[in-house]
Amino acid sequence: MKRTIVIGLLVVVAAMVSVPAMAQEMVETVTVRITNVSKQIISPPVVASHSWKARIFIPGLVASTELSMLAEDGDPSALADLLAANEDVMDFAVADGPLLPGETLVFELASQGPFDRISAVGMLVTTNDAFFGLDNFVVVRDNQNQRVSAPAWDAGTEFNSELCGFIPGPPCGSPFVRDTTDAEGFIHTHPGLHGDGDLSPANWDWRNPVVDILVIK
Repeated sequence: MKRTIVIGLLVVVAAMVSVPAMAQEMVETVTVRITNVSKQIISPPVVASHSWKARIFIPGLVASTELSMLAEDGDPSALADLLAANEDVMDFAVADGPLLPGETLVFELASQGPFDRISAVGMLVTTNDAFFGLDNFVVVRDNQNQRVSAPAWDAGTEFNSELCGFIPGPPCGSPFVRDTTDAEGFIHTHPGLHGDGDLSPANWDWRNPVVDILVIK
């Protein structure tokens, strides 16, 4: 977080009389456990603690370039850079590897004062541009455990052709190739896989939610 420090007589006197509320609040550790309850492999999730001002995605709006890179190719690097530069983000983490079906990844994030929101995203890699997304989840201070489910969203940046020539995950293996013609243009609930291309719904389709998330204070 970036901060501006102003030094002056009045500021010093005021600080002696009352310590700002932010300084009085201790930094807490929030544990975020993400379990993949779908048949899809999920790219290394990105998880962040932030204030209400920071949003990784907003349903109904156009996906950012950074989010589209994750949703289309499972690439978290640009999104991580964006979060690192955002003063409304207190902490973030990127998993070392993918989240496989039935498995759980655990993250620990710092949280303090107004930085009481959690967001998380990760690509469903055997799709054109599907991602799981938890947006702006409020961590309740007096609640030790909170459980929430997150659905699969469609980034709207690719057409859901289900063709292997545009899909990075198995059995396709075609990263960084995008089918943008007739893309929807906005983030919305993903309709799932229908067998219109090279993918078998029996092997790769899902029913929302796709991840189960446990937030522990």
